[in-house]
Amino acid sequence: MKLPGVSEFSWRDVATEARLLLIGIPVFLWTMIPIYHMFLFAISPKEDAFSGKLWPDHPTLHNFEIVFKQQHYFLRDFYVQFWNSVVIAAAVGALTLVVATAAAFSISRLKVPGGRMVLNLALFTYFIPAAFLAVPMYRTMGNYGLLNNRWSLILAMVTIASPYAIWVLKQASDKLPVELDEAAVMDGATTLQIFRLVYLPLMMPSLVAIGTYAVLLAWNEYLYAFLLLSNDQDITLPVALGNFLAADDSPWELLMTTGFIYALPPAAVYYAFRRYMVGGLTAGAVKS
Repeated sequence: MKLPGVSEFSWRDVATEARLLLIGIPVFLWTMIPIYHMFLFAISPKEDAFSGKLWPDHPTLHNFEIVFKQQHYFLRDFYVQFWNSVVIAAAVGALTLVVATAAAFSISRLKVPGGRMVLNLALFTYFIPAAFLAVPMYRTMGNYGLLNNRWSLILAMVTIASPYAIWVLKQASDKLPVELDEAAVMDGATTLQIFRLVYLPLMMPSLVAIGTYAVLLAWNEYLYAFLLLSNDQDITLPVALGNFLAADDSPWELLMTTGFIYALPPAAVYYAFRRYMVGGLTAGAVKS
C-alpha cells in the first residue's frame, strides 16, 4: 500500500544516480587534480616544488609576490601581456557578437536570399582543423601588414568563433515567435527597431553565452597568438608562459603561479554567467 505523499521507491532511479556518480566523480577528479597541482606548485618554495608531497612543508605566497612585482626576467612585461590578453579577448567577444547577431537576424528573421547557404558554408569551415589554417592566416595577415598587431589575432579569432556563434544564434532565433515581428511591423516599427527593441532583449541569454564562449576562446588561444604576435610588448600571456620553458633551469613554480593567476579570470567569468551558458549554448541544439 502506497502512503500519501511518499514517493515509490525505484531501483531504476538508484541505478541512474549510481551511474551519474560513477561518471561524475572520475571526471571531477580528472579536472581538479591538475588544478590542485598547479596551486601546489604556486605555494611551494623552489626547492620543494618537486618534493612529491601532497602539501608543502613550508607553504608560501612568495611566488605570487614575484609575479605581481615582476621580479623575474620572464615576468618583466607581465602586466602589459596580461592587458593584451584582456583587450584581445574583449574585442573578439564584442566583434563576434556583432557579426553573429547581425547574421543570425538576417538569416532567421529577414529571410535574406542565400542566407541558409551562407550558414552552411560557414559551418563547413569547421571540417578544416584550425591548426591547418594557421599558416594561410599568417600569410594573409602579412599581406595586409597586420603582423605583430593586435588586430591580426582579433580578426583571426573572430573568423574562428563566428561560424559556431552564427549557428547557435540562428537556431535560437528560429524559436522566437514570428508574430512578435508582425505585431511590431503593424505598430509601425522599422527593421532596426525590431532588431533593437524586440530581437535583442529576447536573445539576451544566448548572446551572453556566445559572448562568453568567444571571450574564453580568445583568452586561451596559443597557436595563433604565437604565430601572429612576436614582440614582447604585443604578445599575450599564454605565449609569454611558453618562454619559461626556454630556460635550462625553468622556474616551474613561477610558471605555475602565473598560470594559476591567468586561470582565475575565465573561471570568474564562467561562474558569473554559468546560468546563461548551458541554456544559451543549447538553445538551438534541438529545433522545435
